[in-house]
Amino acid sequence: MSWFDLKGRSLISELDWTREEYDIAMKVTDQMKGLYYSSKPHPYLEYKTFAMLFFAGSTRTRMSFETAMTQLGGHSQFMNPNTMRLSLEDKPGAGETVKDTAKAMARFCDGIGIRLLDDEIKYYGHGDEVMRKFAEHAEVPIINMASDINHPCQSLTDIYTMREKLGDVKGKKIVITWAYTPWVRGRCSVQGTALISAMYGMDVVVANPPEFDLDPNVIKQCHDLASNSCGSFEIVHDMDRALDGATVVFPRNWFTGKRYDIGKEEELMLAQKYQDWRYTAEQQKKLCAPGYLLQCMPIDRGHEADPEVCDNDLSWIYDQAENRLHTQKAILTLTMGGRV
Repeated sequence: MSWFDLKGRSLISELDWTREEYDIAMKVTDQMKGLYYSSKPHPYLEYKTFAMLFFAGSTRTRMSFETAMTQLGGHSQFMNPNTMRLSLEDKPGAGETVKDTAKAMARFCDGIGIRLLDDEIKYYGHGDEVMRKFAEHAEVPIINMASDINHPCQSLTDIYTMREKLGDVKGKKIVITWAYTPWVRGRCSVQGTALISAMYGMDVVVANPPEFDLDPNVIKQCHDLASNSCGSFEIVHDMDRALDGATVVFPRNWFTGKRYDIGKEEELMLAQKYQDWRYTAEQQKKLCAPGYLLQCMPIDRGHEADPEVCDNDLSWIYDQAENRLHTQKAILTLTMGGRV
């Protein structure tokens, strides 16, 4: 395995890359961040194009990828699938197939990013299936900019941010806790962060009301990763118990496994039973050690976390958001064939 081996590689699931490959990406991220703050040009992807299919809306993901390609000397091409003739259904009359779209796009660009999740899919796992079908047919890297199952760009950012702040993260306790909000939110960010935290030997605790379990397959993957890294993985249904001694806390809402069967209204009704599930300033002071706030944003202030928790000295959310730029520059450079 070498740095060169990442050229042409897709990144759809956190498990598509090894820990050693993420280590490489973080080394390159350090270089990218240093160049950014020293105002030194680094056009490693000059004349290259990254096409971005945004089925779902975005703030940080779109801005960070577009800025990344600009700073790398290339071009990012925003594409709204609603203005394309693409169909996710492979049947006559539905529209252009994923296969034909992927093969044609690969003739025009050097990499393709796809964001497909939540209300834009028909069933859990649909977004992941579409991305893997693109990867099967496109002869350029496919980068997952958020699917229904995984969010590896965010996950790399989260582990990079924790290592930047804490040094060695092995043995540090991260609590990923369900939190109430009237928004019905997907699982990808919390599942991705659980996976990569377990990969790096952290003590990962997932806290959630009984109805809001994560994907059973992801849970198994987390147990396996924790076992291999000498970390730990635990699921509890008591938020205060989970927070006891937490180094890092990631409070975020996510939907149940029945989301696409029962619909959004039923999801909201289930969530309303747990409106007291919120990361509060009192919990941070009394239970955590010290309970740094990690949150991918957008964060629902006053629901998922107290405003004080978002704004005090233990909050990492803006540094974390910025790091999306630097980690994604590393991903793009390594996969699209740049030279650092």
